[in-house]
Amino acid sequence: MLTQTDLEAMDATKYGDEVLLVQGLIDNSPLRGAVRSQALMDAQAIVRKARERAKPVGMLETFLEEFGLTTPEGLALMCLAEALLRVPDQETADRLIAEKITSGDWGGRAGKSDSTLVNASVWGLMLTGKVVDVGAEARKDLGAFMHRLTRKAGEPVIRAAVGQAMRIMGEQFVLGRTIEAAIKRGQGAIRKQHASHFSFDMLGEGARTQEDAARYAKAYADAIEAVGKTSNGLGPEKASGISVKLSALSPRYDARQRQQVHESLYPVVLNLAQIAKRYDIGFCLDAEEADRLVLSLEILNRLAHAPELNGWNGLGLAVQAYQKRAPKTVETVIAIARSSKRRIMARLVKGAYWDAEIKRAQVAGRPDFPVFTTKPATDVSYLACADLMLRAPDAIYSQFATHNAHTLAAVRCLAQAAGQEAYEFQRLHGMGETLYATARDLFGDMNGRVYAPVGAHEDLLPYLVRRLLENGANTSFVHAFLDEDVPVERVAGDPLTALEAGTRRHLKVPAPPALYGEARANSKGLDLTLAPDVTALEQAIATQAQKSQGQGSVAIASPQNHKFIVGHIDETSLEALDAACDVAHKAQPAWDRLGGYARSLILTRAADLMEADRARLMALCSAEAGKTLQDCIDEVREAIDFLRYYAAQAAQEFQSPVELPSPAGETNVLSLHGRGVFGCISPWNFPLAIFMGQVAAALAAGNSVVAKPAEQTPLIAQAACEILYQAGVPKDVLHLVLGDGRTGAHLVSNSKIAGIAFTGSTNV
Repeated sequence: MLTQTDLEAMDATKYGDEVLLVQGLIDNSPLRGAVRSQALMDAQAIVRKARERAKPVGMLETFLEEFGLTTPEGLALMCLAEALLRVPDQETADRLIAEKITSGDWGGRAGKSDSTLVNASVWGLMLTGKVVDVGAEARKDLGAFMHRLTRKAGEPVIRAAVGQAMRIMGEQFVLGRTIEAAIKRGQGAIRKQHASHFSFDMLGEGARTQEDAARYAKAYADAIEAVGKTSNGLGPEKASGISVKLSALSPRYDARQRQQVHESLYPVVLNLAQIAKRYDIGFCLDAEEADRLVLSLEILNRLAHAPELNGWNGLGLAVQAYQKRAPKTVETVIAIARSSKRRIMARLVKGAYWDAEIKRAQVAGRPDFPVFTTKPATDVSYLACADLMLRAPDAIYSQFATHNAHTLAAVRCLAQAAGQEAYEFQRLHGMGETLYATARDLFGDMNGRVYAPVGAHEDLLPYLVRRLLENGANTSFVHAFLDEDVPVERVAGDPLTALEAGTRRHLKVPAPPALYGEARANSKGLDLTLAPDVTALEQAIATQAQKSQGQGSVAIASPQNHKFIVGHIDETSLEALDAACDVAHKAQPAWDRLGGYARSLILTRAADLMEADRARLMALCSAEAGKTLQDCIDEVREAIDFLRYYAAQAAQEFQSPVELPSPAGETNVLSLHGRGVFGCISPWNFPLAIFMGQVAAALAAGNSVVAKPAEQTPLIAQAACEILYQAGVPKDVLHLVLGDGRTGAHLVSNSKIAGIAFTGSTNV
């Protein structure tokens, strides 16, 4: 069984040092000696042979020949299609279409391809989705004709044409709108020897409601029944199967909802697996984001050891090679297989969410990325995983999903070195046909499976755009495969050689801590999918619950438990408020003279102190403001970011006076100064972030501050001020006043107040 120790070992490598991990991949690569040489020769032979063909076999290759993402037309089409997914109103859609349509030389493209479908997509984009004869005169200058047509017919006509063009393209990448249609079309492809068997993927993922999840569960169950009835007792390795996204079966498929996932999702997945077992077909848990990896392994582990599934070897998992934990994931799957005495089908992929993983890690302030940042590292990781899988035939039935010639060739060589014949290759429906047709010409029959999406148009478009963007990118193998201008040696190069010669991580993709470069450090986040981070935060909250914050006559109760008194305060009298304004007014000139650089050092020190004390502050946000754990993390991080941002602004903008060019006999100097005393009034919903943002901005600019937080969250404001004092902000420069709306009204009416920073309701 998968133990807690195993899970912790997986967690420990999630954000591993990329330089060290890549060096390990290089040092321990199975691609050595004769295997490495043969793989390179075979890969280059595939590319040369493919380029000798009269024309590409597949729709994608044909389309990318016409519209690579390096062309204005390709970029316009992809930007348009991808953007239209998110445009909520027709007026905006029309304006976007008008801009993109006029940016491409569509007339110069129409009719050039040998593929009727590609020409249809061009004409569909320009006109109505049909191949239309516009006459000889229009054909002389189709670009001008297109512009005139747009003005005459209007963007709604073009909008409909764009949708039709995408449908034309989409039908080439989806096997069928329903599982029945997909099976029928798939059987035709098998008869024509274009495919041997399929893994059907019901389009749509990420259920948002329980109703969505129930709908997807029924669709999966119906699909498994339909596919199972065609299996003819061939078994999981020879019959078509199903791929299932767990995120489609639960709106709470999140590591932070582990208990709920195991209580509510697992029975649904077990039921689907039992149907697949009844027909003895493959049932693959599809790849999800890195944050869900351990959760997927837990589900796989439970299924593998479920007595209801004994004697069935159709259970599978997709493994993403671009994750730093990929080799460890393969080892874990092997361990699960052996402990459950079954063979698991492992589908190895490169990974389809790279850009999202990179952005998510940067935004969340993670210590590093959970994925490799370079393509060669991912390719070498893939081969390391492939070798592990091929050398464990008792535990793993290996499935290699790739459209890359070198990867295909290298896997064949590794399999031969391991004495393995029981494995298969996979490609996406509508893609990779030329590659595999050429490989069969060179090496004979290969066991292959087609990963085939099934679904309606509304589910198709996001999938289609993602696939075209992935495979049309300049660095994509599919994009360069048949491009004669790209040398064979580059298209089918050895990724290990590239890794050995290049940097160990991508120099243009800043690690999350270095997101803002030299300007400032990114605030550190916590990862609630990692047990140590969750434990640390929960312990801080428990500690906070055992002690009262502050002293005073007014008790502050927690909004989530009114019996829990978070702490006590004394409200500020109006006389004391006026006195604070007087003191702040007298202290402001000295604070202003201190200069921007000196103030920036104090604010930066405050950010560092806050980061060191973040667990206590997060616990206080939970207790006093009733925030969820993730909200607590985000709240403290935003406050830290405000401090560092305004510190950088102070150092940059409030420098020494700058002498300006002046007429003879004059001296003109430009310098920036604070206005005086700022009244900062912050809301309850962001009790630390907005409070600190207002105060830090005013202090950075050379102002003194009288701050009044929301009456519901004074203790958080007190803690923030204590940190600022500790960092070096003089107490006569920063004053905290506590009370309700009457206190705020009195503050803004004080004659010493030179400026107001305020967030609150319209009435207030």
